[in-house]
Amino acid sequence: MTETENIAYDVVVLGAGPVGENVADRTRAAGLSTAVVESELVGGECSYWACMPSKALLRPVIAQADARRLPGLSAAVQGPLDAAAVLARRDYFTSDWKDDGQVGWLESIGADLHRGHGRLSGERTVTVTGPDGVRKVLTARHAVAVCTGTRAVLPDLPGLDEVKPWTSREATSAKAAPGRLVVVGGGVVATEMATAWQALGSQVTLLVRGKGLLNRMEPFAGELVAEALTEAGVSVRTGTSVRSVTRENGTVVVVTDTGDRIEADEILFATGRAPRTDDIGLDTVDREPGSWLEVDDSLRVTGSDWLYAVGDVNHRALLTHQGKYQARIAGAAISARASGSAVQGDAWGAHAATADHDAVPQVVFTDPEAASVGLSLAEAEQAGHRVRAVDYDLASVSGAGLYGDGYRGRARMVVDMEREILLGVTFVGPGVGELIHSATIAVAGQVPISRLWHAVPSYPTISEVWLRLLEAYRDN
Repeated sequence: MTETENIAYDVVVLGAGPVGENVADRTRAAGLSTAVVESELVGGECSYWACMPSKALLRPVIAQADARRLPGLSAAVQGPLDAAAVLARRDYFTSDWKDDGQVGWLESIGADLHRGHGRLSGERTVTVTGPDGVRKVLTARHAVAVCTGTRAVLPDLPGLDEVKPWTSREATSAKAAPGRLVVVGGGVVATEMATAWQALGSQVTLLVRGKGLLNRMEPFAGELVAEALTEAGVSVRTGTSVRSVTRENGTVVVVTDTGDRIEADEILFATGRAPRTDDIGLDTVDREPGSWLEVDDSLRVTGSDWLYAVGDVNHRALLTHQGKYQARIAGAAISARASGSAVQGDAWGAHAATADHDAVPQVVFTDPEAASVGLSLAEAEQAGHRVRAVDYDLASVSGAGLYGDGYRGRARMVVDMEREILLGVTFVGPGVGELIHSATIAVAGQVPISRLWHAVPSYPTISEVWLRLLEAYRDN
């Protein structure tokens, strides 16, 4: 028979990924007693199956591609990557899927970790069932924060379970490169994993249902990435859906909607995410299990004065850095309300996640990289803004030519013509991921173009594109 222990805290955090860790950090810094509940590894999806392992896989790929663009160095890096060494470095950055270090960090800030499956069991209450079956009932005086993230969604295809397809988890943790890999999807996970595994020795076929890649960015971003993937040896097939998947004598057999038959050793579905809220007791607080949780700008769930949903589960921006930003906002808001202090909920206030609406940055670590912040041209027009898009060929920037021979890239800024501020910026090209924070500052700060003229880019760097964009805006 299981025993039940009742423990009271100021705050209970459900989920110990980067988002949950940051909520706990902020509430502990404010002096609130905080419990963190985790059913898997402390550090979450980002640390073990997403951001860290994927970027560890991609960094050697991008470094090699950059080196091959430089005479005097290119001849030294013409051979294939050492896949075993790349995978070993990936394992290092995941701590070999052990969370001792992150557990130690939680302990260092004074948060209590409860391992097991946590479920809401009523207002301000979370019941945790541990691996040994022992139950603990955690009550929260001030707030429960749901930070459980998302899971990969697989399509409804007959017999797919028997095929044992890869999701993002298997794609980032595989111990060897499959000889042939089919990747289904055209978004970030699909393009990044196609980039990584092709370079590590896989023959990759990318099946995209839509017309192109990276459809949430400016169209030219997907076009340039598709062109580069094709040149690298990936077979990119757009306008293609999967009709059936089977595994025959160990071989994956894919039949497309056009009747084509593709054989592979593994298949990765990168076709979307769903909230991990199906078994966390939402029904006990009058919420729909498995649903995204709607929140206000302080990340408090609509209609509640104690329940918060932070990170992917609120569907605002499925990005680790944005979830951590939300966590800082939520932690500050919880702490302010707990102390009876005023909540600064106005736009750009200390307790408002305003950037979720206006200034979300993202980098896709393909070759070339694609980076954007704010609204695309189409999004700005759909929102009713009177805008102008200003484009510039990145290859014409001195710093880009020095970065590597044959540099290809493009930049766009979307200008609000009434206020003369930037609503969005997109860069595509080698090395542009390091440019996007300057664009984020310009968009989030609503910096007038007249003031941007005085932000002088260093010469000769790729960031000189800012001057060229401003000149193109002025002269046309």
